[in-house]
Formats: sequence, C-alpha cells, structure tokens
Amino acid sequence: MTSVLEIATHGSAPLRLDLAGGWTDVPPFSAMEGGLVVNIALGLYAHATVETGGQGLVLVSEDLLEEVRLGSPTELDPKGQLRLVQSALLRFPVSPCMVTTRSEAPAGSGLGSSGALGVALVSALLKARSESMEREELAHEAWEVEAVEAGVAGGKQDQYAAALGGCRLLRFNDPEVETASLELDDGLIDHLQRHLVLCYTGTSRVSGDTIRRVMDAYERGDAGVVNALRGLKEIASRMVEALRTGKSEEIGALLTANWEHQRALDPQMQTPAMARLEHAMQQAGVHGGKAAGAGAGGCMFFLAGRDPVAAANAARGAGAQVLPVTLVKEGVRAW
Repeated sequence: MTSVLEIATHGSAPLRLDLAGGWTDVPPFSAMEGGLVVNIALGLYAHATVETGGQGLVLVSEDLLEEVRLGSPTELDPKGQLRLVQSALLRFPVSPCMVTTRSEAPAGSGLGSSGALGVALVSALLKARSESMEREELAHEAWEVEAVEAGVAGGKQDQYAAALGGCRLLRFNDPEVETASLELDDGLIDHLQRHLVLCYTGTSRVSGDTIRRVMDAYERGDAGVVNALRGLKEIASRMVEALRTGKSEEIGALLTANWEHQRALDPQMQTPAMARLEHAMQQAGVHGGKAAGAGAGGCMFFLAGRDPVAAANAARGAGAQVLPVTLVKEGVRAW
C-alpha cells in the first residue's frame, strides 16, 4: 500500500458454550418445528479491525496466516478466499481499507467462532461507516453475511450469542428469533466458571455437507434424526429449569443427554479422540459433558464434580488442550 492508513475501527464479540439444543436452530427444522437453544457467552473473543485509507482492499486473517489483496470492491468474491470477510465487505462496503481478523479460540473449536467473527466484522464495518444497529438486527445481518452471502450452512445461535452476550434462551421460528435473558444466580455463575472444564480435541470435521446431510435426513422423515432433533429441543427446555434451580448434577446430566441425541444425528459425530476424552472424564467423576457446537472434533466441555483440578488433569492426560472458562454478560463491542 502506498498511502498511510487513516482511521481504525474495531469490533470484538464473545464466543459461546451451547449448553443445550444446538442443531435445532438450523433450517428446515427451525422453520418446520421451531428451534430452542440455551447458550452462554464465553470470555474468548473474535476480533476485527478495519483501517481505512491506503489503496484497494487488503484482507488479513491472523489465524489462517492468509492475506488477500484486491484492487477494487468489484473484485470481491463471496465464495473466494477469506469469504466471510469478502461477504461482509460486499454487504457493508468500506473502501479503500485493510481488514484484519483473529480469534482467541483454536481453529474449528465448535465455540461459534465464525458466527462471532461475523458479528465483530459487521460491528467494525458499521463503525467505519458511522452507522449503528440494534444488537438483534446486527446478529441477523451477520447471519445473512455468513449463510446467504458466503453460502455457509448453519443456524443462527452463534450470531445472537455473540451480539447479545450473557446466558440466553433462543427460540427460532424462521425467520423470527425470540431472545430471553436467563439471569443466573451469582453463585451458580461462580460454580460454573470453576467447574466447567473446556477441552479442545482437534479441528472439527463437521462441514456444510454434514449439516445438509443431517437436515436432508430430517426432511425425508428419517426416524433417528427426527427423534434426535426433537430430543435436543426438549433438553433445552429442561436445561432452563436446571439453570434456574442451580442443580449442578442435573445440569451435568442434561449435558450428557444432549450429547447422546447429538451423536444420533450422524455416525461421525464422535471422533476417537473425543471417545478417549469422555472415558477419562467419566473416570474423573464429572457430572456430565458434551461436544461444543456441531461435534466431530473441536471442543468438548464437562461439568466437574468436587475436584475440577483433577478433571482438568485427566483431560490433559487424554491429550486434550484445556482452555480457560470465563462467562461474560456483555456482547459485541465496537470502538
């Protein structure tokens, strides 16, 4: 670039733990029967920076170690390299500029990284354009950027968690989304932060093809998939009550029940590394656990019993990377 970058705007948005009901936010189930998801914002963030000025467009992913240089906005391709960023710039043009993105979670973590990154991108681009949106609208626009513009199949829970923060009950009746804040007792929040063990097992193998395969089976009336999706929705409803009463063992049992339904969606949902980790955590006396996000790798998280340190050590012994757990009330932020 031959001229100096002038103004920088920033967006950051939290990732999430999906406590129950994930997959039910994905169409066509969310349109035909209505999805129900309980999630909570996590103190790991996706970041986007937009620096205006210079020449053309420069897109940088610090996580992927990739850089794309484009001469003008007419070269933007929503199916090209760094397509989430290109799609966001098509929907919210800023030119010339440099856009830099990064995430605090490992690749394919299952923690909603791409959804949170979309929210951070939209917020930073809006700030650069001297525009603003209500948080729910911003979440919807970020989903449009990812699912419609970039063509990445998936639901909406990640974007709403990133935009709104806190612990949420999300109802999906496409195209409508209803959000309700679940005000958790401070003692429960402290307990969850100390006893949740978040484990990275390796990049998730779940792809848009997997999502389409599951939802195609639902549309065909495959009994196993239909029952699993309905079961996931029921678990989300029960999780709300367990969180309200603060019963740790019940919360853990529901995490495990959710994972059982999730595994029924696709035979590749559980990798060998995840199976080894589960066994080790059961031996360590956890109350329960599940895969974060879609599954097939990525993160799992477990609610430990009396000794979370021993549970974390068991996870490391099984080959997992243990990530920090902080639960946050604030959603997306732009400055």
